[in-house]
Amino acid sequence: MTTEREIIGQRDDPDLPRYAGIATFALLPRLEEVDHADIAVVGVPFDSGTSFRPGARFGPAHIREHSRQLHPYHQFHEAYPFREQQVADAGDIGVGPYGIERAVETIHANADRLVRGGSRILALGGDHTVALPLLRAAAAAHGPLAVLHFDAHLDTWDVLHGASIWHGSPFRRAAEEGLLDLEHCQHVGIRGGVYGPGELDDDRRAGFAMIRSEEFQHRSTDGIAEQIRGRLGSGPVYVSIDIDVLDPSQAPGTGTPEVAGITTRELFAVLRGLRGLPIVGADVVEVAPAYDHAGITGLAAAHTAWELLTLMGLGGATAER
Repeated sequence: MTTEREIIGQRDDPDLPRYAGIATFALLPRLEEVDHADIAVVGVPFDSGTSFRPGARFGPAHIREHSRQLHPYHQFHEAYPFREQQVADAGDIGVGPYGIERAVETIHANADRLVRGGSRILALGGDHTVALPLLRAAAAAHGPLAVLHFDAHLDTWDVLHGASIWHGSPFRRAAEEGLLDLEHCQHVGIRGGVYGPGELDDDRRAGFAMIRSEEFQHRSTDGIAEQIRGRLGSGPVYVSIDIDVLDPSQAPGTGTPEVAGITTRELFAVLRGLRGLPIVGADVVEVAPAYDHAGITGLAAAHTAWELLTLMGLGGATAER
């Protein structure tokens, strides 16, 4: 028999230690245990779009396992994110590894069903390919989106090895499909290599302004957060976080690590400066457990998702341009 505390918040059985039992994200109830989820945490175990080290298909389970220690009260925001909104774990989308286009269609159909049911999605990836179908579902409900993209890489590239949809192209395809508000998109943490300046021109045409990782050396996180807020405007926001935005010392378990990244402390400081944003969807992607050490990346991803859940609870779910 469930209790009001269990349905609204975490399943925190005093007789069961947090390391025991089946891991849902942050010990939240499963979607089928609640009447409605304001926010649905959903795993997308897909990595066939990756261009270097595979393994992000195992990311959702890894993140859930390392989310057991997440607690119900956020000290910085002085908020109980699970008290003001019903958050539930919607499990994993059943997506196969053998066809990217078919996988994208499956992810979109499942995400669209959740969004049409009134849930905002926080997705656990999976490689960054999964952002494209998630953006399609969010934009169908809210119109063109301001995308806040934390990553080492641009992810606005075109065709690679004959594939037009892969983990380096989701935002280019999204821009072409009219899913993005081209005046209000922002990269943060960029530092990965490019083949030439034309790729940077393509990125600007896809609607993105850029804050490079080097800027964290001489600017305050408050100033960076203020710049982000100014760029995003007042319309609906989608936040996409590739865990490789963090330095490999902070997140080694990822498919395309890049040195000289930002720290978890810097990432969280910027996120905490964005309270009140109307976030209509989000993802944390590119966690590849085979390259993780002592759960460092899993912990970083789980806590990043917790920060996003808190922001989603403190901001507006709808917005107007």
